Amino acid sequence: MARPRAGDIGERGLIEMIWDLVDRELPGSKSGSALPHPDDASAVTLPDGRYLVLKTDMFVRRTDAPRGMRHSQMGRKSVVMCASDLAAKGAKPHAFMHSMGIPPGYRPGRVMELIRGVLSACKDYGMSFLGGDLGESKDLIVAGVAVGFADRIVRRSGALPGDLLAVTGPFGDTASAFEILLKGRSAPAPLRRRLLRSVYHPRARVDLGVALAGTGAVTSSMDSSDGLAFTLHELARSSGVRLLLSKVPVSSAAEEFASIHQIPAEDLALYGGEEYEIVLTIKPEALDMAQLAAARCGSRLLLIGRVEEGRGVALSDGSVERPIEAKGWEHLRHP
Repeated sequence: MARPRAGDIGERGLIEMIWDLVDRELPGSKSGSALPHPDDASAVTLPDGRYLVLKTDMFVRRTDAPRGMRHSQMGRKSVVMCASDLAAKGAKPHAFMHSMGIPPGYRPGRVMELIRGVLSACKDYGMSFLGGDLGESKDLIVAGVAVGFADRIVRRSGALPGDLLAVTGPFGDTASAFEILLKGRSAPAPLRRRLLRSVYHPRARVDLGVALAGTGAVTSSMDSSDGLAFTLHELARSSGVRLLLSKVPVSSAAEEFASIHQIPAEDLALYGGEEYEIVLTIKPEALDMAQLAAARCGSRLLLIGRVEEGRGVALSDGSVERPIEAKGWEHLRHP
């Protein structure tokens, strides 16, 4: 029998193999983090009781840059990828650094454009840029590291039966944009611009994530960039609960796009990815406090369901429940 390859195992299976090895060879590593694996980021407790939260994420042009994305947008996205995970943990980003792999034939002007995008995102999120490392590679690679601080962190494992399930915004824009970019589907010009902006100019919910964590109302949270359905399943699995949705939070743009092409709008919202919203659970008695914090950030939480005893994720229309598949983006396993 042939030995399995990384593509047979997939990103998540390979990560679990790595952590199994860590547990055997360097036991106690997980206990050294206030956010042990698996979670969106890692953290250590500082002497003053605050948390130092760290996140690394890798941007590879071939897999992470959709057609038409400018280098400045690539640089920006490399920051957003890290900042979003800090936000989901309630950490305010402080600094960013990265290692870059550059093909020898790359023009320096493109590299400078990418760095301008990095710096623009750092300004938006109040982060310093600390530099990093540069080496040679076959494809453009940016491995970012973001550091932030938090007075209170929110794990993905704290959801309890009775909690409310919410998101920081609607979904479906990026999946619709990928239908345009990858399948050649059409859309009226204003709609096309809105959808493409979602993939070319993503934003992290930094202020909102920090504000919500500060209320103490949030019991668990996750960044949603791997897709809403996958995120819901991970949140349920990590907390040992069942999530029952009363609705799928579909954006108006995704609804319009789905109507044009006669495709299920709920699928666009559930099984897309690259949307940097936060999925969270809230103590029911603290909902008003959480909504007030969101309003102060110019936003509003969308309630989409509740937490129950059990396992898995399902959608109910009030009389019939149907399971939601645990699908989402996974490196090394491509459709």
